[in-house]
Amino acid sequence: MPVLLRPFGFLYGKVVETRFALTTPYCSRLPVVCVGNFTVGGAGKTPLAMTVARRLREAGRSPVFLTRGYGGRLAGPVLVDPERHNASDVGDEPLLLARHAQVVVARDRPAGAKFIETMDAGSIVMDDGFQNPTLAKTLNLIAIDAAVGLGNGLVFPAGPLRARLAFQLARADMICLIGDGDLPAGVHGKPVIRATLQPAGGTEWLKGKSIVAYCGIGRPEKFFETLRRAGARIAEAVAFADHKPYTEADARMLLAKAADHDAQLVTTEKDFVRVRAAGERLAELRLKTRVVFVEIAFSDGQGERLDAALRARTV
Repeated sequence: MPVLLRPFGFLYGKVVETRFALTTPYCSRLPVVCVGNFTVGGAGKTPLAMTVARRLREAGRSPVFLTRGYGGRLAGPVLVDPERHNASDVGDEPLLLARHAQVVVARDRPAGAKFIETMDAGSIVMDDGFQNPTLAKTLNLIAIDAAVGLGNGLVFPAGPLRARLAFQLARADMICLIGDGDLPAGVHGKPVIRATLQPAGGTEWLKGKSIVAYCGIGRPEKFFETLRRAGARIAEAVAFADHKPYTEADARMLLAKAADHDAQLVTTEKDFVRVRAAGERLAELRLKTRVVFVEIAFSDGQGERLDAALRARTV
């Protein structure tokens, strides 16, 4: 099948490259750090973006997130208010990001950057947007899931790449390899830092616990494996499509599975913000679900290398 789809991948990649060739990006007066990836699907971008914002804040750079708000109905620019907005308004990831810094959702990235320029901001952190040519970036930090790498190395839909690797690599400034594994073949000539994605806070309650785990993220198995490593006994694992809004029928099904297994319901922070729609069963699901938070952890000295890159590009 990938062979048959290669012509479509070639065309898809050409469209991306042509957009860059024909677009004059807006250059913000604020430094713009873009956390992106080379492939479709989850690679740990959002936790990495949170880490970048925290380190910028600690350095006095007052970061504000800029994101498209995938899955939300608001085009923006709009300042995310977790008390007023839900995932159907702005998408799930902006609600996660809002725990760490102010978030502006804007499908028009230059408009979003101009909106942030009116705020008390010292820097902009983009969660995704590496393939968007309309806003100039000060630093492109690329997340790669070490366990998956770049797949078959072909461009979507023949493979996972969002454009030719050589084209994307030329625009990258630093690679963050997340998890256990080697740097994918073909990725070279860029500074590399290593990190892991691990549970945040105590996970002792998971040891020996019978659970029904559910999530709708880019790589559900990554979450399930995290739970196993924490000692949980997964009675059943339920994977939904990435960014899927949860319905009353989903809640009813998950509650029934938990009752059948006499097990605790467990999900990700990203999923939990989507279990906020109105509905009796969804309200019950919220009450009966525990959330496992995750965070980026750097190997010795790797965080300092990131700090140096941020300092060099955002001062």
